[in-house]
Amino acid sequence: MTPRINRLKTWVLIAALGGLFVVIGSFWGAQGAVLGLAIALVFNAAMYWWSGSIAVRTTRSKPVTEQEYPELYRIVRELAAEDHLPMPQIYVSDMMQPNAFATGRNPENAKVAVTKGILQILDERELRGVLAHELSHVKNHDILVSSIAAAIGMSLTMLVRFGLFFGDDSNNNGMLTLVAWILAPLAAGIIQMAVSRSREYQADESGAFLSRDPEALANALRKLDVATKQIPAPATVSPAEAHLFIMNPLTGRGSAGFANLFSTHPPTPDRIARLDAIDQRLRGGSPIPPMPA
Repeated sequence: MTPRINRLKTWVLIAALGGLFVVIGSFWGAQGAVLGLAIALVFNAAMYWWSGSIAVRTTRSKPVTEQEYPELYRIVRELAAEDHLPMPQIYVSDMMQPNAFATGRNPENAKVAVTKGILQILDERELRGVLAHELSHVKNHDILVSSIAAAIGMSLTMLVRFGLFFGDDSNNNGMLTLVAWILAPLAAGIIQMAVSRSREYQADESGAFLSRDPEALANALRKLDVATKQIPAPATVSPAEAHLFIMNPLTGRGSAGFANLFSTHPPTPDRIARLDAIDQRLRGGSPIPPMPA
């Protein structure tokens, strides 16, 4: 049922992106609305077909071979086989902040990326838990939803800038411009939050069952929560992309207050508590259900 719901979410987000473009473009008159619709169509097509490539480029992730990272390949291959998924493409980012993400329009075109930082601080069990989490996003078709949400965040800001550049004085005034600047990132943040928080809980749970080791994923989240606050992400990682990662990469930039209302991830202690509850249940003798075909 989850993949079907996520496909519906994808089309809702695509429609929302188009509608927001038209509304914001209309601040600059009929020509602005038409321009907004045209840009929305281009962005939707680009995000659907090339979302995976865009994400790995903006995070400076590079494809790696099995000879370079044999352990990484082995873990992903075992988990993908267990979850009845095609083998995804494997990428490694030069980021020293420990993190990971998955992207792509469907399981057949999925990409799983890890940073060099995460490979340094996690042991094999913990890394397996993180990769199981990311493959759960692939299984649940979260990755396309995430990419469309990222498109909303990046493209709305671009649309406002287009409007400011091309707008004329007769159809544009200071108040409408101010509203556009406020509403564009605000709407993007709300959409990203709505998409991302529930999916992270779900990927934690299904990843715990896939790896059969919820304790390892909980331990990994503990380490990542500390490290992401100490090691800032590169400036190339934008707020529109934060929800792609297993841990919010922007926490190390000192963001607080109002920005936290639009956090793309649930609180780490809540995620760990849920994983601990799963671990307690499994240790109590409850069987782990087999992964569905």
